[in-house]
Amino acid sequence: MRPGATARDEILDAAAELFTSQGFANTSTRAIADAVGIRQSSLYHHFSTKDELLGELLGGTVSTSLAFARTVNDHKGDDRDVLAAAARLHAVVLFDGSQLCNSRWNLGVLYHLPEARARIFQPFMAARNELRTIYGELGRELAAVARSDASLGDTAFRLVESLINLRADGLIAADSASTTADTVLILAGLREELPGVRAAGAELIRRFGGLPELMAG
Repeated sequence: MRPGATARDEILDAAAELFTSQGFANTSTRAIADAVGIRQSSLYHHFSTKDELLGELLGGTVSTSLAFARTVNDHKGDDRDVLAAAARLHAVVLFDGSQLCNSRWNLGVLYHLPEARARIFQPFMAARNELRTIYGELGRELAAVARSDASLGDTAFRLVESLINLRADGLIAADSASTTADTVLILAGLREELPGVRAAGAELIRRFGGLPELMAG
């Protein structure tokens, strides 16, 4: 039995496995239906095309992290508080990186498919670009008070997405996401402040992320 509360969830799980293991182009809707144990016609009751399946899977890789990043970005106090600014960026990096590291399938490898640039996937691209924009805003906010590079947010975004390739190569460790978050703060020149930043970032995740298990590592 595949994980999932509904047949739709099971179809998405099967599609995720096949798309990431044998490629999008090489996967047919019949193969997905067979992997779930249903008729192909039953699959079409839930998804009319393979592109629709891909679009939902891609969107799912961003939606949770984007919702968290929006909330954290709106949760601003004193703009001169280095610890608070650092904690916001650290929390977003840790949360987003943990999503990419710990999801059942490494769906991030689908980001660079030529098909992902098609018009039907524009909602996914828009969400990913918004997430990247928030990274940039948080990075500039921290750079202004820590006197670090103003491109810190974009660097953080790229470091998080590099976890996708590390996972594809079998190089992900239990602490990969937390190490990435720490690295961003070290690049900002805040190595000595890391213990306080970690604690404050963990509190943001507890308050707004609903995923306390992400703090492992």
